[in-house]
Amino acid sequence: MKNNPILQMTFLLWLATFFDFFGRAWQHIIWDAPYRTLFWDEAWMSGLVNNIFGMSWEDYVTSPTIDLYIQNIIMGIGWLFALCALVTLLIHRVPKHIGKILWIGAFFLWVLSFMYYKEKFFDLGQLLEYTLQWSTPLFLYIFIFKKEWVPGSIIYMKIAIALTFGCHGLYALGYYPVPVTFMEMTMNILGVSEEVAKSFLFGAGVLDFIVAVGIFLPARWAKWFLAYAVIWGLATCLARTWANFHIDFMWMSLSQNLPESIYRTCHFLVPMAVYLYIINNEE
Repeated sequence: MKNNPILQMTFLLWLATFFDFFGRAWQHIIWDAPYRTLFWDEAWMSGLVNNIFGMSWEDYVTSPTIDLYIQNIIMGIGWLFALCALVTLLIHRVPKHIGKILWIGAFFLWVLSFMYYKEKFFDLGQLLEYTLQWSTPLFLYIFIFKKEWVPGSIIYMKIAIALTFGCHGLYALGYYPVPVTFMEMTMNILGVSEEVAKSFLFGAGVLDFIVAVGIFLPARWAKWFLAYAVIWGLATCLARTWANFHIDFMWMSLSQNLPESIYRTCHFLVPMAVYLYIINNEE
């Protein structure tokens, strides 16, 4: 693997995909996920509830049985992600038709991103920010089972990176309301005031946009933007756990926040994979 960039890239995508599915499985099975934003939306669900279930909306939303069904659906998706993580671990030993479970897992990661999108009042940036998370399993599938597609897939990997970083930048810049979590993480980690945190995030948002454009430049320049994406992607990944870690509640802090870091590892591992491709094919 030392002298083979494609094997190195495959390894990075393998790690990113495993952590992607493992982190989401942890979230779904141990904690929760925002599917109730759909199931409890009266405008979307009342017709189905009234006509199919024969229940009034009030009975539906207050029913412990219905809530248990919803929780079981969330758990079921979590166990699907756990299965996808297991298949990812064994990806070099499974046949192609078993490997196609990565496509199913990617689909449900996209469904999850849609739930966050709906929860955030259909801010398009919220949906597109998750592009790397749902597309990484597809890239791994290509590198394992469709090697002839690898050169053509690089542009799609760049697009996924650009969408993820660019849409992250929309929140940091304040195009969408700056998330409270962004402010809290910045203030907790850097020990700065709210105003300084806003300025820091604004600068980070500008750099996110520069990266989103810069990675499409010729290789001699694109590699530097990808290198920054690796560093910043790693920093924002670790920040989820670091900023919210409390030594007095160590295990609870880790249980709640570590999954957020785990399923974001693709935010630096995929740019790293593209970086390897760039430097090994640079003219």
